[in-house]
Amino acid sequence: MPMFIPGSRKPELMAPAGDMISLRAALEAGADAVYFGIVSMNMRASAKNFAVYEMGEIARLCHEYSAKAYLAMNTIIYDSELELAEELIIQAVAAGVDAVICWDFAILDLALRHRLPAFISTQMSVANSASLAFLYKHFALKRFVLARECTLDEIVTIRRNLRAQLGDAAESIELEVFAHGAMCVSVSGRCFMSQIAFNQSANRGECRQPCRREYEIRDVRDGKEFLLGQDYVMSPRDLCTLPFLEKLLEAGVDSLKIEGRGRSPEYVSEVTACYRAFIDFYHKHHGEPEFSAQLDTLKETLMKRLDAVFHRGFSEGFYFGRQIGEWSGGNGSKATHRKVHVGVVTNFFRKVMVAEIKVEGAGFAPGDELMFQGPTTGVLSQPVESIEKAFKPVDRAEKSSLVGVKLSQAVRENDQVYIMLPVEDVENARQ
Repeated sequence: MPMFIPGSRKPELMAPAGDMISLRAALEAGADAVYFGIVSMNMRASAKNFAVYEMGEIARLCHEYSAKAYLAMNTIIYDSELELAEELIIQAVAAGVDAVICWDFAILDLALRHRLPAFISTQMSVANSASLAFLYKHFALKRFVLARECTLDEIVTIRRNLRAQLGDAAESIELEVFAHGAMCVSVSGRCFMSQIAFNQSANRGECRQPCRREYEIRDVRDGKEFLLGQDYVMSPRDLCTLPFLEKLLEAGVDSLKIEGRGRSPEYVSEVTACYRAFIDFYHKHHGEPEFSAQLDTLKETLMKRLDAVFHRGFSEGFYFGRQIGEWSGGNGSKATHRKVHVGVVTNFFRKVMVAEIKVEGAGFAPGDELMFQGPTTGVLSQPVESIEKAFKPVDRAEKSSLVGVKLSQAVRENDQVYIMLPVEDVENARQ
């Protein structure tokens, strides 16, 4: 594998956004690009998604942060939807969206006709240099999300062979890979299980995730039932490349994508921030004395942070060419911490930087870390230094009280307030 060249361009860090809170959270956490979907025409139809009229605000906000805005239209399109698809492309161009992610040739044709850059989705399963070269020569495409089944060695080979086939033109081709998030048990996500079971197609963004459930084998004659294995044998763990992220950087990857448009704003914020920290540290300190030891320490710190937000256990995916065989072992998150609702911001006094909070759920005390979420705030986490009630200090904010908390950054009226607690504390409180 070729060595990383100090001073070379950093890979783009692309984060998901399912709503305005997640969008703001991704940008505040350091995303270089954000990808989003419009209702009904993307691979996360069950996520919150955005309305067409919001595309202008999405693009404006991304560009304000010097980031790119990518529209995901990575689903199958039927004839009855072609007119709607073209209108969406036209609106995206007018809004200033930077590119569309697609794999249906109808969307590709529309994007080319309206001069909107098109990125080939992982759904197309592009896994070799010949396919990339063909699409580049015939359609002038320059960004490809490689098939999830590609190994690190195969990525290096693709990059090397592109240079042999295209010469200097190969330098304009960008390779994008998934770095973190959910994995599908089917090849590049092209699964029919949800459609068979619920008549809701994964290839139309409607997956009900029956693979994440526990199954039994039943003896029809005797009526005996047996659990199918000890794990959820169709539910893979989540991909996490942070333990070996330097190898992806050295492989010549141009964009690292975080999966999770259907996940929470705090997931988007924390995962983006962790990968941002790794990439920045690597490019700033590579080659310095003690770099390897410092990188290992950073990895340990960042993995603890990733472990605190939603995940189904972590896997290296296919990057090392090994059979996955790593199943989630349960239906739900294995995060070490859980978000608990505290209340809502009723006012913010900017001169003194104090948030007025109506406590509606669990109380909190000095030393606890509060999380504020809102469409303008994004995600803001800050430890509580002191609490005031009716201008007097108190030891704890109790349910139904109205309290003031001093903050270092502004929040907004109607922002929701949460506290992150260890899972065992949440479970004990319920008993």
